[in-house]
Amino acid sequence: MKPFLLLGTRAEDAAADSEYEAFCRYGGLPAEQVHRVRLEAGPMPAIDLDAYSGILVGGGPFNSSDPDAQKSAVQLRVEREFVTLLDEVVERDFPFLGACYGVGTLGTYAGGVVDRRYGEAVGLTTVELTQEGLADPLLAGLPPAFTAFVGHKEGMRALPPGAVRLAFSPRAPVQMFRLRSHLYATQFHPELDLAGLTQRVEVYRDYGYFAASEADDVVTRAAARPVTWPMRILRNFVELYGR
Repeated sequence: MKPFLLLGTRAEDAAADSEYEAFCRYGGLPAEQVHRVRLEAGPMPAIDLDAYSGILVGGGPFNSSDPDAQKSAVQLRVEREFVTLLDEVVERDFPFLGACYGVGTLGTYAGGVVDRRYGEAVGLTTVELTQEGLADPLLAGLPPAFTAFVGHKEGMRALPPGAVRLAFSPRAPVQMFRLRSHLYATQFHPELDLAGLTQRVEVYRDYGYFAASEADDVVTRAAARPVTWPMRILRNFVELYGR
């Protein structure tokens, strides 16, 4: 099977490595089947889509809706590189699954509106599937509603033209969407379990997602309900597109 490509933007080694391991574990893939590129560390290399089964995009601290004047040179570079990559990915309808930052990349590229109206605090949310979501093969086997981890300052206010809304939550009207047949983005984190969230709370405690003094309370609230279903999406993606 051709490997999957994981594009990451986390500058903190602990969080980046944990994210990579989670995509491998919950996708059911050995490490050699997930080729990781850390975009924050250097320019995106030339990518031959024919060498991969599909593309995975992890989350990170970049906010697509921030004014360009507030973005770092690294973020601006990464955004330009994503546009170039998505030109080919979207044209070919090449399998793509973006987690959290996928909404900001695929969503804005395709003409959706992403802003700070629908941010969600770090912790648990209930994700509900739309009728289209219930019928989508990537969500096969998931219940109509499930618990997932979120934590984002921005969210999708308007879908891209032609996109299909697959899921929503009480706070965010778009938790997941599909563009064309094989391009997906989630606002929630399908790779994240409680151990991973606990680590990220520590790593990002000074990034403005919550008051640093409340970090322990954030973890306590996040442990109130088990999170087991979102990871099924990663396994489904691998089973659908591994080739």
